[in-house]
Amino acid sequence: MIDSDGLVDSFYTALYRFALSLSRKESDAADLVQQTFYIWALRGHQLREESKVKTWLFMTLYREFLARRRHDDRFTDILDGDTRLVDPSNLSPVAIDAVDAATVQDALHELDARYRAPLTLFYMKQHSYREIADILSVPLGTVMSRISRGKAELRKALSDSIEDDAGKVVQMERRHAHG
Repeated sequence: MIDSDGLVDSFYTALYRFALSLSRKESDAADLVQQTFYIWALRGHQLREESKVKTWLFMTLYREFLARRRHDDRFTDILDGDTRLVDPSNLSPVAIDAVDAATVQDALHELDARYRAPLTLFYMKQHSYREIADILSVPLGTVMSRISRGKAELRKALSDSIEDDAGKVVQMERRHAHG
């Protein structure tokens, strides 16, 4: 039997961060995590393999996120068929050094959820492709494709951000001190 208090202690932070990366709002992220643990309290006893609890929790949170998004988007047209490919940008080492964590996080939050979720699970939560496929209920090939396309979108967004920031820099003339 899995200890519920220990479960919350072990997974709350990781689930909250994942929920925040999906929802982009702290209050929504907290609600998603709370709902995930509520669902665990109702149905967790049905889990047969304790080794799958992490995957079960992340999958439950992701499904709850999707259900809420479908509810919120019920009266909005969604163009989900847009599968355009983006050529990856080549960033120079100088440009990479100029990008800080907040810039990357902002760019990640701007990605479509279908790319943001697998990227977050892979790079920030260290899930395997197989675990991500289970969590998102998609085929393994789809996970690999979405991670690849998500990385390309992220590179482009970061490259555009660097170019935008470069235009804001004012070059100053250097004056030599006479001594």
